[in-house]
Amino acid sequence: QGSKRESVGKSATKALRNAGQVPCVLYGGGEALHFAAPELGFSKLVYTPNAHTVVLELEGGEKINAILQDIQFHPLTDRILHADFYHLFDDKEVTMEIPVKVEGAAPGVLIGGGVLIRNKRKLRIKALPNNLPDFIIANISELELGNKLYTSELQSEDYAILHPDNTVVCQVRTSRASMKATDVEEVEEVCFEKGYDFPSGSTSNEYIKLQENEIKLFSLEEERRRRNQRAGLKAPSISNSNS
Repeated sequence: QGSKRESVGKSATKALRNAGQVPCVLYGGGEALHFAAPELGFSKLVYTPNAHTVVLELEGGEKINAILQDIQFHPLTDRILHADFYHLFDDKEVTMEIPVKVEGAAPGVLIGGGVLIRNKRKLRIKALPNNLPDFIIANISELELGNKLYTSELQSEDYAILHPDNTVVCQVRTSRASMKATDVEEVEEVCFEKGYDFPSGSTSNEYIKLQENEIKLFSLEEERRRRNQRAGLKAPSISNSNS
């Protein structure tokens, strides 16, 4: 419920806030309509991740279908300072951002040990007011390790997603811990094949070069010796401290 505002100056706006009212503006119906509404009435509308349409009841019994378009909070107290609404018409499409709700369990996470990355938590869509969803469901139950879910897979007859079809909504990626373990295993395997002495867990004297899809391992001393040879210098001998 709300009441139309006759004055929109700073002093009148401050008085409204002191009285527990929120200054509001309704757009989309021709001339902007200024009104005020009780701050307590915003609790179910603001403190939810879903998108909701509302019915504004103004003085005189006038009812207007609208949707919350923008809201401003006080940086310290978190009190609502201002709210903008957009007038909805049954035959006129509206554009807004809708939250993405993830459903299901990704095999790439449960079995493959990966992590779910959410690239898009909201999607911008265009639809008639009656077709606006509270949220868009993203089913991840078939995502294996390395798979991605695109906006093209979330299209609906009720609305149009205003993002390119190749926009990634979420994906299952290899976790850093599993990547590190895999890298160590690959390095040790290459060392064994090449005949290098590479103690497990010790990588301070070695580094990996990736060239033509083959992992080649060089020690720092071997690389320094090659540089000295190219410069025409004799490489210093290396004594073994264990001998």
